[in-house]
Amino acid sequence: MDPQDFVELSCANCLEGAGLDFDFSFAFQPIVDTVQQNIFSYEALVRGSGNEPASHVLNQLTDHTRYRFDQACRVKIIRMAVELGIPVNVNINFYPNAVYKAELCIRTTLAAADTFGFPINRIIFEVTEGEEIEDHAHLRSIIQAYRRLGFRTAIDDFGAGYSGLNLLSEFQPDFIKLDMKLVQGINHNKPRQAIVKGIIQVCKELGIEIIAEGVETREEFSWLSDAGISLLQGYHFARPGFEILPAVPAETYL
Repeated sequence: MDPQDFVELSCANCLEGAGLDFDFSFAFQPIVDTVQQNIFSYEALVRGSGNEPASHVLNQLTDHTRYRFDQACRVKIIRMAVELGIPVNVNINFYPNAVYKAELCIRTTLAAADTFGFPINRIIFEVTEGEEIEDHAHLRSIIQAYRRLGFRTAIDDFGAGYSGLNLLSEFQPDFIKLDMKLVQGINHNKPRQAIVKGIIQVCKELGIEIIAEGVETREEFSWLSDAGISLLQGYHFARPGFEILPAVPAETYL
């Protein structure tokens, strides 16, 4: 890939979609803290400008536009977080294979946080385990650079992708997000229960918090809560809201 593809972009460039021939927006889904019974964070989920699914946008990416898209996502999410009045954390997905040099690529994010007035300590960057990591040392350097600047990090879709526990042996994020395939039906699936219990023990020893995503039923919620996982995300609490912050009914915590 040509390093010229990674030229530094301004907030205005990103908001205008410089170098991209398609538009996009975001839906927001809450991550709840079931102990505190409040919203811990909102994950920003990419959508088409008319609320088309993520695939509608992602299928238009090329190797030459991935970096610009990654940068534009960060700026748009931060602006929308301020416009929507998000008072808690925001989870932003990023593409490690699109980050050329962490210190350079993060400048646009820092500028956006300063321009729109969003605290960087409320930004959690998620890297999906579902994307094959081409260079683990490069990803480790990204995580370390983000932490030095005050951001927090998470591994998304943990247990579903290419690297699994190998990622945790090389670096420790602040959070892991259990993949929904491990979570759904866990209340009556003993192999999944055993796997998740093992992950809980590993994360406890490494000082990593767990978020369970894809929680759709009260029974899944109850089993995960009893196992000690209090940060949950899924349709049981709220579906993603396109360009809005969906409410979480009080009864879903019970």
